[in-house]
Amino acid sequence: MKTICLYFEIHQIVHLRRYRFFDIGTDHYYYDDFANESSITDIAERSYVPALTTLLDMIKTSGGYFKVAFSLSGVGLEQLERYAPQVVDLLQEINKTGCCEFLAEPYSHGLSSLANEECFRNDVDRMCKKIKQLFGKTPKVFRNSSLIYSDDIAAQVAAMGFKGVLTEGAKHILGWKSPHYLYHANTNPNLKVLLRDYKLSDDISLRFANPSWEAYPLMAGTYADWIAQTPAEEEVINIFMELSALGIYQPLSSNILEFFKALPECARERGISFSTPSEVIKNYKSVGPVDVPYPMSWVDEERDISSWLGNTMQREAFNKLYSVAERVIIGLDKRIKQDWDYLQASDNFRFMTTKENKVGMDRGIYDSPFDAFTNYMNILGDFISRVNSLYPIDIDNEELNALLTTIKNQGEEIEALNNELEKIKGVTVLAEEVKPKKEAAKKPAAKKPATKKTKKAEEPKAE
Repeated sequence: MKTICLYFEIHQIVHLRRYRFFDIGTDHYYYDDFANESSITDIAERSYVPALTTLLDMIKTSGGYFKVAFSLSGVGLEQLERYAPQVVDLLQEINKTGCCEFLAEPYSHGLSSLANEECFRNDVDRMCKKIKQLFGKTPKVFRNSSLIYSDDIAAQVAAMGFKGVLTEGAKHILGWKSPHYLYHANTNPNLKVLLRDYKLSDDISLRFANPSWEAYPLMAGTYADWIAQTPAEEEVINIFMELSALGIYQPLSSNILEFFKALPECARERGISFSTPSEVIKNYKSVGPVDVPYPMSWVDEERDISSWLGNTMQREAFNKLYSVAERVIIGLDKRIKQDWDYLQASDNFRFMTTKENKVGMDRGIYDSPFDAFTNYMNILGDFISRVNSLYPIDIDNEELNALLTTIKNQGEEIEALNNELEKIKGVTVLAEEVKPKKEAAKKPAAKKPATKKTKKAEEPKAE
């Protein structure tokens, strides 16, 4: 039986502000709070809220037939919690239906999988804990930032205990093969690989509202027919896209939500089900390994990593950032760690790309790739200076780690002693309150003075 595995990405970058060379060393705040608040509230209003409301209604009206998966970046989730908590509330409502799955990804939505294995593991582990905290579920399936994947990354993901991973069904990897099967990693047969059908996905996320497209206007019945008409043995149809496709890339006026509302029933009529990634892994067998010696992604025609590391500026910024990765990871400063998350976000590197892009890209405050590089490197210069001042570069990592461990242990010991002291104080106060009562109980009662009647009775009678 054919099944549709529908997945949405939710991520929003933390916008950097204009940071001049002369700000280095004097101003350690790098963000444009107004841009962050306005952008997240705008996308919540125009896309996330109406889209999630529609998806929730689809689950309820279909009696649980419709199912969906999400992955959220930690940096995006932080902004939603701060500026648009109604989006998180809707995600929790969808979670309660039991018809959705939350996937794991790097907390920073960064490129740590290409740079540092320990940093990558730490990034993913924190996101898993965040998902557990908010939704009560520990992710079993992983998707990397922008679906970046390779055999080496697969080995790291498998070592983290994940059962499956999502990535792109790129032509240069599949060749004559179809993405409509379940595969497994070349480095570990236990890690299952779900490949995105980029044509069916882009038909919705990129072409749906384009009047010059040959299939415009696309109807849910037509789309379901395309899926039903694929060869019978091709049973897994993976449709992956950003949630912002519903409302931002494809405006609500295009009736994109009405298209989605009609999709479950159209699929049911053609014998097509919906499954979460974990259900696909459980119910279908892998047909073979997928060999990916070099990293691929779901971005641009090349489907590689050149959008982030394709020119000298990007590689310089990337190498400079991750040169302090080990010190940041083992460090204890919370502000440093938060800045680290925001500076890792892959969008920062993509703003520096010099590649032509047919889809178009909004560089925000930047006039050019060189402008984006200059601003980022100014911020990075200040950030690295702060890291080095806290954890001097002349101390090797083993010595620094030992020192920080000692500090941490001493802090825990001091905290334990303080707790013990508080207990002792509490016992002392209680004892002081109880003591007067005990002393009062032990003190003999005072004799009552004799009454007049008694005294009279004791006087000798006259003879």
